[in-house]
Amino acid sequence: MKSAFTDRQRTTRRRLAGAPLALALIAAFGASAASAQDTVKIGFTGPLSGGAALYGKNVVNGIEMAIKEINAAGLEVGGKKVKLELVALDDKYAPAEAAINSRRLVQQYQTPAVFVPHSGGIYAMQAFNEQEKFIVMAYSSTPKITETGNKLTIRIPPTFAGYIEPFTKYEMGKFGKKVGMLPGDHEYAKNWSALFEPAWKKAGGTVVSNNPMSYNRSADFYSGVSRVLAEKPDVLFIGGPSEPSALVAKQARELGFKGGFLIMDQAKFDEMAKVTGGLAMLEGSIGVLPVSDDVRVGAKTFAAAYRKAYGDDKSPTTESSYNYTLTHALASAMKMAGTTTDAAAIRAKIGDALAKMPKEVNAGDFRGVDPTGGTLLDPLVATIEGGKIKPVNLSDLMK
Repeated sequence: MKSAFTDRQRTTRRRLAGAPLALALIAAFGASAASAQDTVKIGFTGPLSGGAALYGKNVVNGIEMAIKEINAAGLEVGGKKVKLELVALDDKYAPAEAAINSRRLVQQYQTPAVFVPHSGGIYAMQAFNEQEKFIVMAYSSTPKITETGNKLTIRIPPTFAGYIEPFTKYEMGKFGKKVGMLPGDHEYAKNWSALFEPAWKKAGGTVVSNNPMSYNRSADFYSGVSRVLAEKPDVLFIGGPSEPSALVAKQARELGFKGGFLIMDQAKFDEMAKVTGGLAMLEGSIGVLPVSDDVRVGAKTFAAAYRKAYGDDKSPTTESSYNYTLTHALASAMKMAGTTTDAAAIRAKIGDALAKMPKEVNAGDFRGVDPTGGTLLDPLVATIEGGKIKPVNLSDLMK
């Protein structure tokens, strides 16, 4: 009897001795699982190599800045602390790669939203994003993006259709009615060209040449530029990412072109100036206003924070600032919706999130979202006059 009691004691003692280890293992496993559940991945697919790599990197920088700020301030969704983390994949500006990347982001990383900065990739993703239940955070001003009726798409910049008439009026009035078209051959440039060409003709102008070029795969545009200049245009319509757009403008000047440049909103003057050696080569141009020249509170605050994060030599761009603000809006929408996984519920709150956005993080002065999914804002544009950037309201150009 005594021996049996001793055996039971020994067994009990062994069990008790092992309990702390078992409890510790369970606690560690639970903490690990909780940590995984609390980390929400935000997706990005865009060009991170090739001629448009800088363009893609600018978008990523803006998203990363916002995520760092959100995590530092602390985000709580549905009573639970949440940490955001960006997963960025290179699609080389190819729509098919964007579709593959977005599926990987959703299936492997459970991303509720994927940022994408080119229309070809956006269209490819819209073919299945509603079925696979993720938000397409579309950085492209192509009107068609929100004309499809896709209920899980947010078009971040304003549609470029609003730029065409005032840009045309400015360039025609300053230089003449003959335009030579030298756009990129990517999907976004094709969409711009499809609306621009008939608008220029409707305004009484003539399209003397139309020669799309591969802005993403070439660094020498002399032959294409020469063919268009042979038709003696007064204005050149150019556009794509900033660096190749600047090369087109520079090579046109080197070949003797004296007219103006009508520049699609994808290219930015401050980035172009680094390639052209200043703004003198861009004299007479019209395009979007660089963030550095925007004196509104959100833009100034963002520009200072951007240079602090990435260096004084880095130009804050619209791609960076708009995607920065929409990342903040996405996080706020999750909080308002009380979920990090229900894409439809999150999408429904993004307009409210933008409308209530503090000025300091509202770098684009966004006001909300329209019924189609396009953001509401009043963009500023710029002309280059006397070698300087001149901010101007679109409405003023139409007077």
